[in-house]
Amino acid sequence: MKMGYLKLRLLVCGALVFGCVNTWAQSATLDKIKSTGAVTMGVRESSIPMSYTTGDSRFDGYHVEICRMILADIKDKLGVNTLRINYQPVTSQNRVPLVQNGTVDIECGTTTNNVNRAKDVGFANTLYVEEVRIAVKANSGIKSIADLNGKKVATTTGTTSVQLLRKHEKANGVNFDEVFGKDHADSFLLLESGRADAFVMDGSILAGNIANSKNPKDFKIVGEVLSTEPIAIMVPKNDPEFKAAVNAAIAKIVANGNMPKLWDKWFLKPIPPKNIVVGLELSPATKNAWANLNDKPAEDYQKK
Repeated sequence: MKMGYLKLRLLVCGALVFGCVNTWAQSATLDKIKSTGAVTMGVRESSIPMSYTTGDSRFDGYHVEICRMILADIKDKLGVNTLRINYQPVTSQNRVPLVQNGTVDIECGTTTNNVNRAKDVGFANTLYVEEVRIAVKANSGIKSIADLNGKKVATTTGTTSVQLLRKHEKANGVNFDEVFGKDHADSFLLLESGRADAFVMDGSILAGNIANSKNPKDFKIVGEVLSTEPIAIMVPKNDPEFKAAVNAAIAKIVANGNMPKLWDKWFLKPIPPKNIVVGLELSPATKNAWANLNDKPAEDYQKK
């Protein structure tokens, strides 16, 4: 009886292992990574400190470092000796299509996980929860949404920030003109140069651009929180096995206690290339996301 039970256990374990191998083999993305020894990471050029260029075609940031850790874990599981990471700059307009068409294998920027985007791409478990805010010049006199009436508001093409502003209950009767930047740095330049009175965007991006400006004291973040949104790493929608591998690596990063260290490194300490300090404290919402890993879309956050 004992010998029969042992054989059964071995058969079950073997079947499970074989099943795992088969599951991984069924992943188009993992198969491509293993066969080519390379992976393409979508990155942003000016989303400080989440994902940005440090010059000479180098990229870094909170999400970029996390993605490197994820890919290192996947590399080990695949048994690949070396894994070359090709960095592909993406914009707010093309990031979803480039993941959707396979040009980018994993996008590590500042993308909100929402129901509409989830029709085309997949999202890994959230490791950063954002608050959409308003940045203005410190001497502007603008303190709230109501003060934007008759003003010019900058936003980045392809983002949802101004839509959120218009939908906010306190925006009723507030009329403003939109001006568009091609990326976040361009949008901030509109504010900095006086071509816009305000810049509406994720708080981390606003804080990063202010810290990186010539005179950070000339700007401030004001007004109501327009929205609370999960910012997540994008993966191909039609490859649940790859998403599972990414989420397994994320769970390991969290379990090893790395998240507070990563936050401290990118949000509270000097970062390259100019050694600026973003100075954004860890929010309860992000801390909760680490403690309760999930891929809930932004719509679920608005129900609270």
